Amino acid sequence: MTQLTDRSAPLSSASAAERGRAAALTVSFLRGAIAAGLGLGGLAVLVLAMWIISPYPESGAGGALRAAAALWLLAHGTDLLRTDTLSGGPAPLGVTPLLLMALPLWLVHRTSRDALEPDEGRPPLTAPGVVATVTGGYLLVGAAAVFLVAGSTLSARPVCAALTLPVVTVVAATAGAWRARGRPRGPLPAWLPGAVRRGLGRVVGAPGVRRGTALALRAGAGSLLVLLGGGALLVGISLAWHGEGAYGSFLRLAVDWPGRFALLLLGLALVPNAAVWGAAYGLGPGFALGTGATVAPLGAAGGDVSSVFTPFAAVSGGAGPGLNWAVAVVPVAAAVALAWFTVRVAAPPYTTKEEAWGARATALTAALGGVVCGVLAAVLAAVSGGPMGTGKLTVLGPVWWLTGAAALAWTVGLGVPAALLLRARRLRERAVPEAEEEAPEPADMAEARQSFWRRPALRLGAGAVSAPSGETAGGLDLLVADAEAAQREREREADAGEPSFEPYDFLPDKAWHERGARQTRWAAVKQTSGGLMADFPGTGTPSGALPVKRRSGPDGSDTDAVP
Repeated sequence: MTQLTDRSAPLSSASAAERGRAAALTVSFLRGAIAAGLGLGGLAVLVLAMWIISPYPESGAGGALRAAAALWLLAHGTDLLRTDTLSGGPAPLGVTPLLLMALPLWLVHRTSRDALEPDEGRPPLTAPGVVATVTGGYLLVGAAAVFLVAGSTLSARPVCAALTLPVVTVVAATAGAWRARGRPRGPLPAWLPGAVRRGLGRVVGAPGVRRGTALALRAGAGSLLVLLGGGALLVGISLAWHGEGAYGSFLRLAVDWPGRFALLLLGLALVPNAAVWGAAYGLGPGFALGTGATVAPLGAAGGDVSSVFTPFAAVSGGAGPGLNWAVAVVPVAAAVALAWFTVRVAAPPYTTKEEAWGARATALTAALGGVVCGVLAAVLAAVSGGPMGTGKLTVLGPVWWLTGAAALAWTVGLGVPAALLLRARRLRERAVPEAEEEAPEPADMAEARQSFWRRPALRLGAGAVSAPSGETAGGLDLLVADAEAAQREREREADAGEPSFEPYDFLPDKAWHERGARQTRWAAVKQTSGGLMADFPGTGTPSGALPVKRRSGPDGSDTDAVP
């Protein structure tokens, strides 16, 4: 009976822990569903507001909600089908606004990270469990959105939604869980052979390789940001150059103010896409504006791009060969940024040549950063493009593999030599001050120092020791003599036209602490005190000092008294 009673407590505690873990997983599942609802609700509010201010809405509130769900699916990379076309056939819509994609990615990332934060009264969860539950709750709302838009004006392709929704959700949730765990580096996959695992473990696990990989990732990301910034700048310059055509197309597309406001919001959502397209233009391959129509620095090829889509009139034509090729400054700036981000860690300021990275390690890190920039540029180019209709509008955006190859060639071809040159310059600038510090002393400074040591040192009283020669003299009047000698020396140097050099006078350490020097100093101080200072035992009475009388104290001991 006692054994049964003793065993009941562990069983109940284990079951309680299991119930707590199941409850925590349920909460994580609900967190994923709430994250999807927040993203869908935000777009629904925006679409309903546009439906309210529209003077001639084509559908009711239900149609506006279905349009919001379709936009939410489009933000995850799901292609849509538009049925109300002039030809009567469905037209695909696959250009994903990257600004809209940022919202669901951030929501899933934040939800997964918060689910793994420790909380009192809740058992800790594993990263795979959180990723699975958050993804399950999010996909439940996504499936409901796919069924909601089925059969409407903007419907989603079920097969495409089944591929894009889980991929986007799992990637964002995994990134959030990885960040919540402190960005750990997990073990190599178990399906690799043992020899390969050991070899990769020795190579990848080395501290130098880890530092180089982390630096390459940062340098590649920084180079990509500079590339995208240059692409956005090119798009802004093009819009300003062709402002009249862009404004005319804007007025023709929307005749009323609510429509213009909606078109302006759509343009803002496509700003990151335009930055990617501008970066592809600066890299050289350019981007496609329809079947057979390409815009590149050499000019538009394959037909008049303004006939493809009215807003594309802003990029028709060109400013001339010289100005078109001036866009090469964008990839050059990206390569320079790659070199700077690499060298700022490989050879930082205020470090010695021995502490800086070698030329080989710097070049390999810069090359790996160029690979990272090329891969990221290819991914963004693939996501930013897609179809916007049938016929000529089936191909829009840059070719992903051409864009990635061009980014790799520019950043590696220019970034690696720039990193080596910047490293050599920093090491050379650092070697110049070191050489100046080790240079021999000028002759005039050496002569001034020798003349200083030939001068008598500061004397503090009668019989003080002279620093260079060790001579002794008596009386405080030697201070005045030293001052007069120093003044005469300065006047002589001034008459001769030589610069005056007057360092501080000081006594050598050994001569200052000698017993005779200390006794002489105390005797001089006692002499100048007028007999107010008592004599010290064992020092003796120097010549010229006042006598000290002794008297008996009340307890019979002798004490000194000054007459």
